Amino acid sequence: MPELAEVEFFRKQWNLGLQRKILQVDLHAEKRVFRGVSVNLARKRMIGQTLLSSHAHGKQMLFRVGPRGWLGIHLGMTGKLTTQPGRYLARAHDHLILRTADHSLVFSDPRLFGRIRFHDSRNPPDWWSQLPPAILSPAFDGQRLRDICLRYRKTPIKSLLLRQECFPGIGNWMADEILWQTRLHPKALGGALSPLQIQNLYFSIRKIGREAMRSIGKDWSDPPRSWLFLHRWKPGGTCPRCHRCLARDSVGGRTTSWCAACQPPLPRRAKSA
Repeated sequence: MPELAEVEFFRKQWNLGLQRKILQVDLHAEKRVFRGVSVNLARKRMIGQTLLSSHAHGKQMLFRVGPRGWLGIHLGMTGKLTTQPGRYLARAHDHLILRTADHSLVFSDPRLFGRIRFHDSRNPPDWWSQLPPAILSPAFDGQRLRDICLRYRKTPIKSLLLRQECFPGIGNWMADEILWQTRLHPKALGGALSPLQIQNLYFSIRKIGREAMRSIGKDWSDPPRSWLFLHRWKPGGTCPRCHRCLARDSVGGRTTSWCAACQPPLPRRAKSA
């Protein structure tokens, strides 16, 4: 599933259409990606309007279309945005195409786990305005992370990092990378982390988010080879730090990779008498 940096990369694919008038809207109205959307209203409001801006927040994207149109896109597992020539012929999995004089802005999703929303108002939709602070924003600070760990103190830290209401944009590979770089076991409970471990976790979240945006988010290039990212699913994959075989298991229903040597389980705290 596309994560923070992948979403940023796909958002920018439609930037060729910015400040261009939408002349035609092609869509598969019956597909589940449009659940809850009045497709006739969306088409009517977008045709003849200019694509004014594009934004990404975690795994969500928002495009402003004219003074009253807000097009929201969530890529799901297999969704992607591309820009094609103006006379592009739609393929079976292309569920939304915004056509300008020069380009076709295409949303495709073979497995239909993505979602398209449309909001008709001069103000942004509530589902966008009420998103939690982005992990690279000033509002996501060390105190916020400490509060999250306390609130979900009985949740394994790998599962906690995947909660979008807490860490928008972090998905499976980012969570594994963050924990590996912080040397935290994925099954360690949020409430078991020391103040220093929470501080280190915060720095890792910010660092990995920034570096992923500079590589994947910029041009889909790989992050550094010193990261777990390029080793986690290789057959016989080894830890890039200590070169021992990586461990794999399901944590919170998600396949997880870590180094048992570099990320040992946290010691149990002695019970008070």
